Amino acid sequence: MKWLARWLSHFSRWMTGIEIHPGATIGRRFFIDHGMGVVIGETAEIGDDCTLYHGVTLGGTTWEPGKRHPTLRNNVVVGAGAKVLGPITLAEGVRIGSNAVVTKDVDANSTVVGVPGRVIHRHDVAQQKRNAFAEKLGFDAYGATRDAPDPVATAINKMLDHIHAMDERMETMCGALKKFGAEIDVSALPDIESCSLTTATREESADDVDKIESN
Repeated sequence: MKWLARWLSHFSRWMTGIEIHPGATIGRRFFIDHGMGVVIGETAEIGDDCTLYHGVTLGGTTWEPGKRHPTLRNNVVVGAGAKVLGPITLAEGVRIGSNAVVTKDVDANSTVVGVPGRVIHRHDVAQQKRNAFAEKLGFDAYGATRDAPDPVATAINKMLDHIHAMDERMETMCGALKKFGAEIDVSALPDIESCSLTTATREESADDVDKIESN
């Protein structure tokens, strides 16, 4: 039934502007948003819950037989106009920025932008600890997305790493001193959760800043 598959592919391309080769392998809940110009090659493999925006190409770089097109694992998002070329693998949770050109494998939970594509964010173990500690402090990098390399947010993240490391060392030192019978008074130390700003407080602070700037 290859002729029927090929006819359906061409008919769909004529109706929608989306070209999907009949040989491509596509998982569940695959979503194409504003699909005009999307091209998916013959040996491309797409996992579950992936999203492609308009103008995306999952293409090949050679005419050699065999695997020639990309593999997208689960939960991959490819921005508008991006080109993912060759028999490479985008691991789970990867985000590809608009108009990026990706020709190399990308590790899980990474964000790639630019030509050629470069990783600007990798959600590793350190980042997970940083997010947990920032949430405990009540810190929110407003005005910046999670994947954007905001310089202020990056600097504060480094400070959070340092504070987290110092906190762990202090706990270790206190534990060691207590074993030798030392009594350590920590009542003067403020609770981190009590220091965090509530949403209402942050909104009041923002209003105060706006008033100062307007004056």
